[in-house]
Amino acid sequence: MEKTSDTPVILITGGSRGVGAATARLAAEKGYDVAISYVSNEGAARAVVADVEAAGRQALAVRADSADPAQVIQLFERIDQRFGRLDVLVNNAGIIARQSRLEYLGFERMQRIFAVNSIGPMLCAKQAAKRMSHRHGGPGGVVINVSSASARLGSPNEYVDYAASKGALETFTIGFAKEVAREGIRVNCVRPGHIYTEMHASGGEPGRVDRVKDSIPMGRGGQPEEVARAILWLASAEASFVTGTFLDATGGK
Repeated sequence: MEKTSDTPVILITGGSRGVGAATARLAAEKGYDVAISYVSNEGAARAVVADVEAAGRQALAVRADSADPAQVIQLFERIDQRFGRLDVLVNNAGIIARQSRLEYLGFERMQRIFAVNSIGPMLCAKQAAKRMSHRHGGPGGVVINVSSASARLGSPNEYVDYAASKGALETFTIGFAKEVAREGIRVNCVRPGHIYTEMHASGGEPGRVDRVKDSIPMGRGGQPEEVARAILWLASAEASFVTGTFLDATGGK
C-alpha cells in the first residue's frame, strides 16, 4: 500500500454515533484523516464526515457490517483507494439488545452479539495487520479495541451475552498484542463504564446511566468525549511502550 499523504489515517468502526463519533471528531482535531464505518444511520455518518471536514481533515464514511467478512474487506479496500495508508484501527462497533435474564435470551440474539462484538473486531484487525505489520512490509500501527466494564462485572439480569462477548474481545486483545508486538503494531483496549450514549436505548432503558450513577465512585456518568480522549492517547506516540494494556474509563467502578 503506497503512502499518498503524510497525514495519519484512523479508522473507527461504528463511527456514526456515541463514542465512535466523539473519537472521530477528536481525531480530526488532533490531525488525523478519518474513516468511519456505519451500518444503518447514514445521516449520522454524514454529520460526522461534515464535522471532520470542518476541522480541515479528509473524511470517508463507508456502510459496512463489521461482522460480514466481505464487507470488511470492501471497507479496507475503500480506505486503500482513498488514503493509501492506515495508521490506527479503533474497533468500536458494538451492539446490545434488550435487557433480559439468560433464560429468556434467544439463540439468534446471542449469535449476532458475538458476531458484531467479538468476531467483527477480529476480522477488522486481520485486515489492519495485513497493512500495518512489518511482516507484510507495513510501517506499523495501532489497534484499539473498545470493550466495556461489563466484561469485568458480568451485567447480571441485563445482558450477560453482551458482557461475555466483550470478555472474548479482551482475551483477543491479549493474544493479538503479543502476536504482533515485534511487528510494529501496538494493541490495547479501552473499557468504558456508564457513558451517556444512545446505546442504552437499544437495551430498553434510555435513562440507565442516571439510574446507576450513584453506584459510580465519581457520582456521575461519563461523556463520550472522555472515552475518546483515552482512545486517542493510546493511539498516540505518548503511549509508544504500551501494548496489551487495558485502560478503564469508568469513573472508578
